[in-house]
Amino acid sequence: MTTKIVEFERPKLKNPIFVEGLPGIGNVGRIAAGYLVEELKAKKFAELFSSHFMPFVLLHENSSVHVLKNEFYYWKAKAPNQRDLIILIGDSQSIDPEGHYEIVETILEYLQKLGVKEIFALAGLSIGEEKEKPKVVGAVSDPELIKKYEKYEIDFQSVNKIGTIVGASGLFIGLGKNRGMKGVCLLGETVGFPIIPDPKSAEAVLNVLTKILNLKIDTSRLGKKVKEMEELIKKVEDVQKKALGQLLAPPEKAGKKEELSYIG
Repeated sequence: MTTKIVEFERPKLKNPIFVEGLPGIGNVGRIAAGYLVEELKAKKFAELFSSHFMPFVLLHENSSVHVLKNEFYYWKAKAPNQRDLIILIGDSQSIDPEGHYEIVETILEYLQKLGVKEIFALAGLSIGEEKEKPKVVGAVSDPELIKKYEKYEIDFQSVNKIGTIVGASGLFIGLGKNRGMKGVCLLGETVGFPIIPDPKSAEAVLNVLTKILNLKIDTSRLGKKVKEMEELIKKVEDVQKKALGQLLAPPEKAGKKEELSYIG
């Protein structure tokens, strides 16, 4: 297996918008997209598995295993000024550059079949300090989109100082452009610690996104939800770091069997 999507059902959607929120700096995108899924009661319809994720499974208290994956959800518009949504959340991003491209291209190809022409990628922007009111910085695949979305208090000027967006969020809007998809990346300012969730930054991103999508979301429970997510997020991060360290460690002396404790 390299990368594959397992589909439970094929939703019938009208001109859907794709929203991506995977783990990253401050887990901003993952928190915002995950909360959106819960508040909208979106329905899961597909999962993505890839050999470019770390080679381990998580063990739950009941001894069941959890394979790292990304999950697709859909939500159908309830009002004339809304659009159908496809939301992607997940446990992990790729651990290698080749995998990032393969996974993103696999998803984009799948989204094309579902009629997606517009993308919103959610992520964090490391600024090295905590802010009481984090800004949302925007990057676009087409300069014309700035005129369309600048009224939503998105900072499109500071993006010139960033230089790069590493990972899936940047690739979705970059590679999506090659497929005729318009893309906006919403980056919430955060301290910059991947393992520490940043609910303030996630809320800032979520507030901007919901205004754009004409959604009414109660964010008062976001802090509580982050605490519930924090244990799983930290567990995944800790195990990934340990596993990666063992994979990159020099081989044992000849004749001595190497033990990889992350394999269960």
